[in-house]
Amino acid sequence: MPRQRSIGSALTLAVGLGIALAPFGGLGAAAVAAPAPPAPPGRAAGSMQAGKAGISAPSSLPTRLGRLEFENGYPTAATARKLYDELDLQRATQAYLWALPAVGFKALYDAQAKTMGVRNGDVLLYRTLQDKAGMLTPNITTLYAFSFWDLAAQGPLVVEVPAGLTAGGVLDIWQQPITDMGQTGPDKGAGGRYLILPPGGPELVVPGYRIFRSPSNQIWFGTRGLAADKAVAEATVRQHRLYGWSQRAQPPVSRYVEVGGRPWQSAQPADLAYWRLLSELYANEPVAPRDRMMFGLLAPLGISPGQPFNPDGRQAGILREAAQLGDLMARTIAYDKRTPGATVYPGKQWEYAVLFDLDQEAPDKRRVQFDERSSWFYEAIGMSVGMQGRVLGFGQVYLEASKDGRGQWLDGGKTYRMRVPANPPVKQFWSITLYDNLTRGPLLTGQGAADLSSRRPDLLTNADGSVDLIFGPIRPAGASNWIQTIPGKGWFAYFRFYGPTEPYFSKNWQLNDITPLSGAER
Repeated sequence: MPRQRSIGSALTLAVGLGIALAPFGGLGAAAVAAPAPPAPPGRAAGSMQAGKAGISAPSSLPTRLGRLEFENGYPTAATARKLYDELDLQRATQAYLWALPAVGFKALYDAQAKTMGVRNGDVLLYRTLQDKAGMLTPNITTLYAFSFWDLAAQGPLVVEVPAGLTAGGVLDIWQQPITDMGQTGPDKGAGGRYLILPPGGPELVVPGYRIFRSPSNQIWFGTRGLAADKAVAEATVRQHRLYGWSQRAQPPVSRYVEVGGRPWQSAQPADLAYWRLLSELYANEPVAPRDRMMFGLLAPLGISPGQPFNPDGRQAGILREAAQLGDLMARTIAYDKRTPGATVYPGKQWEYAVLFDLDQEAPDKRRVQFDERSSWFYEAIGMSVGMQGRVLGFGQVYLEASKDGRGQWLDGGKTYRMRVPANPPVKQFWSITLYDNLTRGPLLTGQGAADLSSRRPDLLTNADGSVDLIFGPIRPAGASNWIQTIPGKGWFAYFRFYGPTEPYFSKNWQLNDITPLSGAER
């Protein structure tokens, strides 16, 4: 996959405003300025006459920023300050959305390294709901294993992947996949050795290794155990080995660490800390061409790769406001999607959680999928071939709903039913998980269960094979398959298909909406 490419930010923002840009050399009549009228007799061509063919120079203009004052066309000092503040705020709000995956990566790294004291190369195991409480939209059913590595400080990384039912891979700092591993990777579940090289440097050809180059120094390894038997799943995951290329003659045994229910949080902050994390991440990282424009826009705000983050009062105030606005924009993009094709089934509320390609560019390569990327990385962490939901029989599909069948936001004070039709199109299992719409982590209630799955031994199935799920603050009398919600809090749901089969892709099998229960039904 090509990594060093231009992001085309102007094209991306133009598409978001509904502007279709014509090909170079064919702008079309609407995009071509009308020819200037001929100059009057005795007047040189190109001279201006205020109020007619020329440009007027008003002393003030009413705008959304208030009234702006000018002196013979030049901004007054107060107007210049106001325009620069607005310019920098607009830049920073868009940069907040742009940096979501990178800052999400750094927040997760800090949670592991600083909160839980996990070293690079150690593998941290996330087992329970409490273990995953600080994570963005985790699946509660499967065991997770995460690790970080610094290619600049530690050298190339070797990952030994065992044969078996696992799904994972290695990502760069922008959470772009370097390679899948396990079922959707080149080993196809048979296992093998992977070698991850740092940016630049000579190419290597080493028999017995699958070799990939990272565009960033800092990388992340993650995998899941997919075996139905939890003991088998964990035993398989624990067979992964991570070590430096320099240690290959005598590879050390990887150290596995338990979260053990410790509290932690990795959601991107909505204050000045957001920009500090971005600056820390780029203390010693190469900047790809696609990101240089954004760093150029941030330079007047005191954010430059490799430079200390020490904003002055004006810069800090703008960055704080931009983080707040950026967070609200990202929340809107995620839950009130405007991307064409986001709806899965006509007339229903289920949407595709993943709407972008692995290189985050539109199929015609003329724009970056900016809103689509922002939507996912506000809600979630990680991306891989398997997570795209496009591989028949392998990987995962992520569908999400934040509204009920009537188009109203899901409300923790109301009670809902959802019927999963019989014969779900999965080779492995399905699950549904409820998330807090502010933290994007699993919904934490006194029940202590934010999910239900087809692997639950106590899941009650109807006579026709369908399954009724109930969501609400109080369990209705006689109801099984219930997940508790919290009055006064919004929530959203992810429905996952593990190993999606043909009826999912053909839509011959469809999910039903989440629908409110009437008082009599409760």
